[in-house]
Amino acid sequence: MDTNTNDSSKLYLVPTPIGNLEDITLRAIRILKEVDVILAEDTRTSGKLLKHYSIETPMLSHHMHNEHRMVDRIVDRIEAGETFALISDAGTPAISDPGFLLSRACIERGIEIDCLPGATAFVPALVNSGLPNEKFVFEGFLPVKKGRQTRLKLLAEETRTIIFYESPHKLAKTLGHFETYFGENRLVSVSREISKIYEETRRGTVKEIKEHFTDHPPKGEIVIVLKGNTNK
Repeated sequence: MDTNTNDSSKLYLVPTPIGNLEDITLRAIRILKEVDVILAEDTRTSGKLLKHYSIETPMLSHHMHNEHRMVDRIVDRIEAGETFALISDAGTPAISDPGFLLSRACIERGIEIDCLPGATAFVPALVNSGLPNEKFVFEGFLPVKKGRQTRLKLLAEETRTIIFYESPHKLAKTLGHFETYFGENRLVSVSREISKIYEETRRGTVKEIKEHFTDHPPKGEIVIVLKGNTNK
């Protein structure tokens, strides 16, 4: 059954700004003020956003280390009549952030979910890259160790544009792996600090971009957009 037995309660997935605090919708602000509880990945980070918009809704911490044990209790509360909003530190919940487990549990128990449209890092990075965007693959974070080599070998044959997330201290190493598996001349675009003061996008070959960020260690959130294999 796909409809909730309590029409007054539901789960909202609410995107939050990835940089500039103005990158939030009016509807998102209203929802965050109206729900009973806000589930936040980091209550300290989210507290700054809520304070900026005078949102006084109570928060509960909901992150990758506690979501497994919290899911059933949250769903029970929603079934009892409460309305929850889930937010991550930045961007859309469940996109490389907590949210999937709770969403799945709500669906399994017939609770309505409403995901608001809004900020996510990979869309502006893809558009800014100048690479083909009519078809693309979102990979998120590559495996740290086990499975990384296997995954890169498979992606070497991918013809669509590929999008990755990466941490700044691993960027140069990852681009080195790209040289090995995709070739040094494959085109790539690296965007960092999207929607923030020091936003930057660098475009070029894998070799050129790796050399740049080896000489200029980056800071901030990183999105890598890689051209697909067009030599097949």
